[in-house]
This record gives sequence, C-alpha cells and structure tokens, in this order.
Amino acid sequence: MITRRVFVGSLTGGLLAAPLAAEAQQAAKVYRIAYFQVLPRAQNEQMLKALEEGLRERGYVPGQNIFIEYRFADGKSERLPELAAELVRLKVDVIVTGQNPATVAAKQATTTIPIVTTLASDPVGAGLIASLARPGGNITGLTTDVTPEVGGKRLQLLKEFAPRVSRVAVLWNPAFRGFEPKPAFQALEDAARRLRVTLRKVEVREPGDVERGFDSMVSERADGLYVITDPITFTHRRLIADLAVKNRLAAMFTVSEFVGAGGFMSYGANLADLYRRAATYVDKILKGAKPADLPVEQPTKFEFVINLKTAKALGLTIPPSLLGRADEVIQ
Repeated sequence: MITRRVFVGSLTGGLLAAPLAAEAQQAAKVYRIAYFQVLPRAQNEQMLKALEEGLRERGYVPGQNIFIEYRFADGKSERLPELAAELVRLKVDVIVTGQNPATVAAKQATTTIPIVTTLASDPVGAGLIASLARPGGNITGLTTDVTPEVGGKRLQLLKEFAPRVSRVAVLWNPAFRGFEPKPAFQALEDAARRLRVTLRKVEVREPGDVERGFDSMVSERADGLYVITDPITFTHRRLIADLAVKNRLAAMFTVSEFVGAGGFMSYGANLADLYRRAATYVDKILKGAKPADLPVEQPTKFEFVINLKTAKALGLTIPPSLLGRADEVIQ
C-alpha cells in the first residue's frame, strides 16, 4: 500500500527529476559541425586555429562538446560536390565554409543544414543569399569585401607607395568561381584611368601558369603587380612574392598572408578575425537561430600591411609620413 505522503513525494521527485534529466541531457549534447574548404589543410591552419579559438570563447571545446568534421578539396574544385554530399550524409549541425566555391557546393548539396560562410565574395551577386540584411535560405556568415571599389583603393595605395608604377599586371584565375570579375575589373579600370596606370590581365589557371605569367609580365615591361586571391595564388603566395621581388614588381595583395610570405603590401580584411567571428554564427545557430534571419556581416575594418624589407629590396624608400598609415609594418 502506498501512503499519500510517499505518493506525493514520488510525484514531486518525478516532476523535479524530469527537467533535471532534460537539462543534463541538453548539457551533455555533443554538436557536430563541418569545416569545408577548397584549399589543402596546410593552407588552413591559421584559419582553423582562429575558428577553434572563437568556439572555445563561446564554451565549445573541440573533442568534448563539439566535434569538427574536416574536409579539404586540396585545391581541386571538382572534388567539392562529393565532399559536400558526404557531409550531408553525416547530418552535421552546421557547415562552415571558406570561399564561394565551397559555399556553392554546400548549397547545392543541402537546403536544410545551416551554412556559415567566412570568406564570401559578393554573396548577393553570386546568388548565395537574397540580401545582406535578410539572407533567406540556409546561408549566412561573413564577406571579405564591402564593394568592388575597394580594388581601386588598393591600386591607389600601390601608386602612393610606389610612385614609379605605371604598368600593373593583374594576376587572376578566370576559372575561380569565388570572384566576380565584371564589377571588380570595372572598379580597377576606373581607378587606373584616374591614376594614369595601364592594366594588363595575366591569367593563372594552374600552378604552372605562375612562372609563365611572370615571364609575360617582364616581356611587357610591367613594373607593378595586383594579385587577386584564389586557391592557386594563395597556395603559391611565397613563390609569387619571390618572383615579384626578383623582377622588381611592386605588388599589392588582398590579404596580409602574402605580405607575411615576403610580398610588398596588402589591404584587406583580416582572415583570422573573420574565422573567429564565424564562431558567433555557429553559436547562435546551435542555440536555435535560423541562418535566414542572421544578417551577413561585411568587414568593419580593412588592414593595411607593408613589408619594409621587401620595399628596400625593390629600391623603394617609404617616408615616415606614409609608413605611419600602415596598421602593421613587417621589418
């Protein structure tokens, strides 16, 4: 026979145990996210570290309450669809992507798993989202650019710090789907006219094109270089920086990793900062937010980085007044 006191106690204990058990179950949940990139892992270490640091700052410890599936296409864009399909089969909670090709592949593979892009280029023009404020669909995240006109700003900085530059070779990969050439080149050409600089496009579709491209630049007497970042140029950034110095080309890059590899100067978003901020999106989504409702962020600050050692190797003397404008000076 069960007394009323015991029954009430059992009932109360059961009512208390239910939410406590649910809370414990929720606290013990291990999330699974994916890191999906076209570049090889060796080229992603800095970004991976930044993403993991951002996750730790928000209480997620890889290997404990969050597990990260890493997938790298090793620079081969044709592998992206199969890798994206594999992640969908694993039913990850969130897919974190890098540049547009990986994001496009993820979008084509799923319309339900949230996707956080970290290095989107013109995501509206590329058809990834409906608008920056209201992305719609399952994609949100961060962009690497503000407007195409930032290319003109880079060209202007190059001309200010290397006044002798009059013929600028633009190294780019026409096969790279993460770059919208029409608005970007229009902005570059507009700036070139104002600065009285001649532009010449040099294509790099595969690694072997890098050295051939520089041979072409030299034969056409280029004295400046503007490099558009893609998996090929980023992977071979040290070779590009070395060849630019060897051939006396003052070079402007879009991210500082090229300057760290010996390049002359860069003006652009901080990649590590973008990946650290991507963790905020992951956190919000894991807590129930929908990508469609999370505005896509643009860079709030572009960093200007210059390599003084490279400047000297190019025979350039940078006045203190100009050097003071740099956010970082590599000696």
